[in-house]
Amino acid sequence: MGRGKIEIKKIENPTNRQVTYSKRRSGIMKKAKELTVLCDAQVSLIMFSSTGKFSEYCSPGSDTKAIFDRYQQATGINLWSAQYEKMQNTLKHLKEINHNLRKEIRQRTGEELDGMDIEELRGLEQNLDEAIKLVRHRKYHVISTQTDTYKKKLKHSQEAHRSLLRDLDMKDEHPVYGFVDEDPSNYEGALALANGGSHVYAFRVQPSQPNLHGMGCGPHDLRLA
Repeated sequence: MGRGKIEIKKIENPTNRQVTYSKRRSGIMKKAKELTVLCDAQVSLIMFSSTGKFSEYCSPGSDTKAIFDRYQQATGINLWSAQYEKMQNTLKHLKEINHNLRKEIRQRTGEELDGMDIEELRGLEQNLDEAIKLVRHRKYHVISTQTDTYKKKLKHSQEAHRSLLRDLDMKDEHPVYGFVDEDPSNYEGALALANGGSHVYAFRVQPSQPNLHGMGCGPHDLRLA
């Protein structure tokens, strides 16, 4: 029995339609290749499925643009004129936008104001006022951020200063440790140490047990630079 004749109409089932397209696409691609080899023909084939998938075949030794150029010469139809005109219109529109923006910038700097009427001048004034408000708001935000940063740095420095002062006060709370400046009369040295100075100091450690004195364990000097 022979294969039944298929009615040529749109296949409603999406799955069956995609399967049929895939099979017949492979078949027409094969026929295009055979036609190129058997008949030395230049073939260009472009297909788009219902889902937008693109497929293309072009004879070896040629390209699609060259075949399109031959098509234009043979039919007298310019395939690129509409696209070229569209690109020209787009370019013209962009040039107008660029011209208007440059003109607005010059007017905001006080140039080219002679041809403007009272309404245009009022509109320009309002635009400048809005721009000034935005700039001022940004400036205050930057100042506030910098102020908060400096306050944090100042607080950190004050905490470090208080910590150093507490370390110096340990000599009063712990009599085991004695703070001895190499120059006893140099009161500025103590202040320099409290403020992160580089003065040289000696810390003398005295044993807290009286029995250790008889064992030859004398005081030990520690120097802090």
